[in-house]
Amino acid sequence: MNVQEDFNKFIKDSKRVLKVSRKPDAKEYMELAKVVSIGVLIIGAIGFIIVLLGSLIGL
Repeated sequence: MNVQEDFNKFIKDSKRVLKVSRKPDAKEYMELAKVVSIGVLIIGAIGFIIVLLGSLIGL
């Protein structure tokens, strides 16, 4: 495939994705926000524990 064919395929695929996409409703958005927030808190807690342990053992 050459560059023009790759670009045309990308445009075609992008149009297809945009056609089937939809805006989430408020309930779906809030559920997603909760899941993302929980994930951020978990990753933050793990990072805090690693830093805390590192400072306790002198790294």
